[in-house]
Amino acid sequence: MEDKYTIGLDYGTLSGRAVLVRCRDGKNMAEAVRMYSHGVIEEVMPDGKTCLPVNWCLEAPSDYVEVLDTVIPEVIQKSGIDPVNIIGIGADFTSCTVLPVDAEGNALCERPEFASRRNAWAKLWKHHGGQKMADKVNSQLEAQGLLEDVRFGGRVSPELMVPKVMETLEEDPEIYEAADEFLEAGDWITRLLTGSHDRSCSMAGYKMWWNKEQGYPLPEFFQDLDGRMTDFTKDKLPGKICSMGDRIGTLSAEWAERLGLPEGIAVSPTIIDSHAGFAGSGAASPKQMLLVLGTSSVLAALSDRPFSGKGVLGGVKSAIVPGYYAYESGLASVGDLFGWFVDQCVPAAYEEEAKGRSLNIHTLLSEKAKKLKVGQSGLLALEWWNGNKTPHVNGELAGCLIGMKLTTKPEEIYRALVEATAFNTRNILDIYEENGVKVDEIIASGGIAAKNPFLMQIYADVLGKKLRVADSGQAAALGSAIYAALAAGSKNGGYDTYSDAVIHMTRLTDKVYFPQKENQEKYLKLYEIYCRFSEVMGDSESRLMQELHVFQQGE
Repeated sequence: MEDKYTIGLDYGTLSGRAVLVRCRDGKNMAEAVRMYSHGVIEEVMPDGKTCLPVNWCLEAPSDYVEVLDTVIPEVIQKSGIDPVNIIGIGADFTSCTVLPVDAEGNALCERPEFASRRNAWAKLWKHHGGQKMADKVNSQLEAQGLLEDVRFGGRVSPELMVPKVMETLEEDPEIYEAADEFLEAGDWITRLLTGSHDRSCSMAGYKMWWNKEQGYPLPEFFQDLDGRMTDFTKDKLPGKICSMGDRIGTLSAEWAERLGLPEGIAVSPTIIDSHAGFAGSGAASPKQMLLVLGTSSVLAALSDRPFSGKGVLGGVKSAIVPGYYAYESGLASVGDLFGWFVDQCVPAAYEEEAKGRSLNIHTLLSEKAKKLKVGQSGLLALEWWNGNKTPHVNGELAGCLIGMKLTTKPEEIYRALVEATAFNTRNILDIYEENGVKVDEIIASGGIAAKNPFLMQIYADVLGKKLRVADSGQAAALGSAIYAALAAGSKNGGYDTYSDAVIHMTRLTDKVYFPQKENQEKYLKLYEIYCRFSEVMGDSESRLMQELHVFQQGE
């Protein structure tokens, strides 16, 4: 019997990629990447004249289509695989990336009359322009006693769908009315490929408060937010919700011909990009936690009961692993934070040294920072350079660094930033374990996990857990390929159960990081200080950050 294959698509913040993998062992037969032509639109819109406010992050949906047209034919050509043996496609996507579309499913921004209207474009996951709307939702949740409702996660972030849609309704009601639907960009991709109007429970559950038992919040909830949104879910969010492991549809004749694939092959529901890494990293046990380390980070762990609070979401079943609730949170800035420091704060002498030794600047900084003892610099940071997701759930919070002296060196700051990301990761892990999750080991994936042993050892020391590294350099894309194999099923050469698919299609590296007892004890004391610092700066009653933000906005 000939081998069968699936394609996994991974839509990130700056690019989209594809992997073509063999179902029997997960071997990566080929991969391809396409950078988004428009990148992240943060200052000026593509018309070249319309300026964007602070905290706006848009993308062009045409870039997502270019990815399809480029990377899928490329992996087929590179692999030499006969397309007749490709049995399915799966995709993951950044979320919540919101796209308003017309009745034909076309993005509103592609219509000439809306091309210069910022609310007609895709609002990227890290778009924080709707913080005031998130505040309004949170005030309503508090007034109605819903802050502890499992679907909301304690406080609502501006990264979710409703604050972004409310922002559109407030700023440009014509766009709201013109939108036949508001789609997660990931659901838009499966709509293109299959014509199906079904949506993924991954995004509906974590970003739009849906669960199988109750569906979406009731119309009265939206009416209290804004009378114009009373029928929001019925009018703007139609379609059945599909669990991960299901089939959302099959590849249409049009797209089969366009991509060079067989018509009618299985297409799985799109999953949140970081969540796809749970499968792609080989995580299958409730005693394993996934840590995705990229531009931002995500922590996901399995449970047999729902929980949400302090920015942790875990109120929907089968959104990552069939049959389980999955707790999810993370940091809004990790790799982005280190990149900011390198781009803005590293002196020329360090750049010259790195170049002279043929080192990446991050490698040089890590090498120097590794020589420091725990706490030696006297520095402590809050890593909120892109807001805080847990525990404060506030996109307007900003980063802090204390303990600076005239003798402070770049490597000391770099280490403090790394430690800060580890401390808030520990904070999230503590919340998980306080609510019944028992983590024995952490599986790390993403470029940072593979390339930065200095950071990984700090994480092991701070978290007090064994850390293992996923073998695949494309864990999210591989995870999407695994879900495609589940959508295809064993009768077509795929799999019928999540565990079978993960066991056969993934593996871990031999590299393991164990906590070092001496460092672990010192970090525990620093972590306690970090938590007190976080409480002071994140406290809405102190209004320190809020007052600074008012000045920034010119209000």
